Amino acid sequence: MGTLVEQLAPSYDCEVAGVVDEHSSARAIEEGDFGPVDVAIDFSLPDAVASNFRQLAARRISVVIGTTGWQAREADLKALAAKSGIGVMASANFSLGVQIFQLAIEAAAGKFASHAQYGAWIHETHHAAKKDAPSGTAIMLKSAMERAGYGRTIDMSSTRAGSAPGVHTVGFDGPAEVVTFTHEVRDRAVFAHGALAAAKWLHGRCGWFTMKDMLQN
Repeated sequence: MGTLVEQLAPSYDCEVAGVVDEHSSARAIEEGDFGPVDVAIDFSLPDAVASNFRQLAARRISVVIGTTGWQAREADLKALAAKSGIGVMASANFSLGVQIFQLAIEAAAGKFASHAQYGAWIHETHHAAKKDAPSGTAIMLKSAMERAGYGRTIDMSSTRAGSAPGVHTVGFDGPAEVVTFTHEVRDRAVFAHGALAAAKWLHGRCGWFTMKDMLQN
């Protein structure tokens, strides 16, 4: 993802000031001489997010977070963001299609909520190297369904195999029919495009935002 962001940045009139990766020092953000930086994009690992965030907040650099699996620390990071006066855009998925997909799932879940004979399930497939399961996007979809009023069990399952960039299927199964919604990624560059668009939108803003905030403004 970092390579894709770096390749696509010029098409968004963005300049990459510096790159921090797995070979960098643990204090690379804090100590790095990157010059003026407006926004950082974090596609690292769950365990690295909090450390990266603390260093960015100390330098008052806003951040787009595309990593998943760190949400147990979200309350602490929100408090730190507010104290530091930075902008944060966090999303489990920066695909525009997934954001619209979520709205469709939310609407369907609200309609099926009052029909007890329909059960719901989510299945997602990703490449073998993906660390977290279920995916952050699957958890995001489940939360959207619950917010819409679907209070019954939502069965969740995951597959990790090969090089699949991401497939999410949500189903509503009744006694005589099944309704399914599927979103499939064909090119991982879609996430880099979304993250760069988010970085441009976030520049100059303070607060904690989601992709929905960006799409509504």
